[in-house]
Parts: sequence; structure tokens; C-alpha cells
Amino acid sequence: MADNTKNTLPEDGSVSRPPTAFEYGYDKSFRILTLAAGVLTILLLVYIFWKLGAQAAPAMREYGLGFLTTVVWNPNTNEYGILAEIWGTLYSSLLALLFGGVLGIAVAIFLTQGFLNARLAWVFRLIVEMLAAIPSVVYGLWGIYVLIPAIRPVANWLHDTLSFIPFFSTKLAGPGMFPAMIVLSIMILPTVAAISQDAFKAIPMKIQEAAYGMGTTKWEAIRKVIIPTASGGIFASLVLGFGRALGETMALAMLIGNAQHVTLSLFSPATTLASLLASTFPEAGANQIGPLMYAAVVLLVITMAVNIIGTIIMNYTSRQTVT
Repeated sequence: MADNTKNTLPEDGSVSRPPTAFEYGYDKSFRILTLAAGVLTILLLVYIFWKLGAQAAPAMREYGLGFLTTVVWNPNTNEYGILAEIWGTLYSSLLALLFGGVLGIAVAIFLTQGFLNARLAWVFRLIVEMLAAIPSVVYGLWGIYVLIPAIRPVANWLHDTLSFIPFFSTKLAGPGMFPAMIVLSIMILPTVAAISQDAFKAIPMKIQEAAYGMGTTKWEAIRKVIIPTASGGIFASLVLGFGRALGETMALAMLIGNAQHVTLSLFSPATTLASLLASTFPEAGANQIGPLMYAAVVLLVITMAVNIIGTIIMNYTSRQTVT
């Protein structure tokens, strides 16, 4: 029976052909759209900086760099300083990154390295991802009514026993750095775990098989081969988690205590830039708008600096891993 199907190959029999006019136009349009999206993102960032900077400029001229080195925030005397907020922001975020980051990486290893069957691993993965869907205010309420009463006896015992250590120099009377740090750790865990899982899954199976073929145990392969190979992705997850922690607002405003001082104590009340803005802005008078905008600019600069430095280190780490 004769084959009536139309031959779509070129006359010379080759399978390659130049792109059609439609395909060329489609490709060029896509390039233009992606370029426009990138340019618009940069313009949006510049616009945000410009609007915040314009409203913060009077306060910048009035208070100068002293705004960053004093801890007083007194609208009655027009004295403003955010050293305590800067310290609380960085201190709480670093502590949360230490605990939440390590836990997130451990969860990623547990879910991707064959410790569970595929179906059970999917269930655990879904539970971890659901943590990201819980509203911040719910975390705050849970911290106030469940977490603080649960950890207060242990915290006060640590103070009574080890009060000579700066980290335990005060009692936990209520809201403070430690409960805020625990909640913040839980909030960044899904971000760290999800991106770390993708990094582990991207490792070719032949790399793991080569490690096992050389006689390594499972834990040796994970520690000496898997984690170093996925270090770029792991570091990216930590950078994003740190950025998430820096900008967290409602949960910290409810749990950290909003106290204007700088201390190493984990059980003392503290404050952050985000919680200052959230708790002060709704009732701020005209004399506070400028300092609050100044504080917002500082928070934005810190967040941008962390992400830029993290990206540079991540790219360097990736190049070192490849070489």
C-alpha cells in the first residue's frame, strides 16, 4: 500500500533547517520580554530606594551617622537611634540561621538520601512545606501562649546555674530573644530545606555510586561527597533564609519584647528594625516619620548587602567546587 504521508524533511534529506520567520520572531520577542522584565526589576528597586531615601533625607541630615550608634528612641525629646534595632536584627537572624539552617539541611539530607521510602518522604516533605503557609501572627500567638511557658522553667534554671555566662545573664520573664529566635528558626526552615533538597537531587547518581564504590559508608559519602558537591545550593538556601529572617515582622514584634538595649543575653527582651517599624509606624507622629524612614532605608541596605555578599560567596564556592 502506498505511503501517502507528506515528507516534511528538506529535499537534501537533512533533519536540520533554518528557523522560520515565526520562530525567529517568537525567539526575539521572548528575549525582549525577559530583558524588559530584568530592566523593570532594577528600575523598581531604584524607585523604592529613591522614594524611601527622599522621605528619610531630612532625618539623615539632622541625625547623621549618630542615628546608627545610639540606642535612644524618645519622640518626646526628638532623640532617635537604632543601634539596639540593628543589633537585635542581626543577632536574632544569625541565631535563627544557626539553628534553623542546620535543622533545614539535616531535614533535606533525611528526605533525599534514602532514609525513607518515596511515599513517606513525600508526606514529610509536604509537612515541612506547610510550615511556610502558617501566617506570621499565628506563629506569634503560638510563641506567646505555648512556647514561652514551655521554655521558661529551663531558661530560668540556666540563669540560676550559669548566670556568669553572658548568654544566660537574665531570666526569661516573658517575651525575649530566645523565643523569638526559636520561632524565627521554624519560619526559615522550609526555605532552607526546600532549596537544599533541590541541591541534593541535582547531584548525578554516578557521583554517589562512585563514592560507595570506593568503600565509603553512607555517612562518609554524605559528609565528604554529597554535602561538598551541593555546597553552592546549600549556601543559596542559607542566604535566602537569612534574608527571610532579617525582614520578619509580626512574629518578632509579638515575641522579642521591644526593649531598647544591646545585650548578649538570650532571655532578655530586645528589638529589631522590622518590629520597630511595625509597632511604631501606625501611631507615629509627624516628628517620627523621618526617623522611621531612615530606619527602613537601613534595613533595606542591610538586606541588600547580605544578599549581594551571599551571592558573591555562593558564586565563588560554586567555581571552587567545579574546579
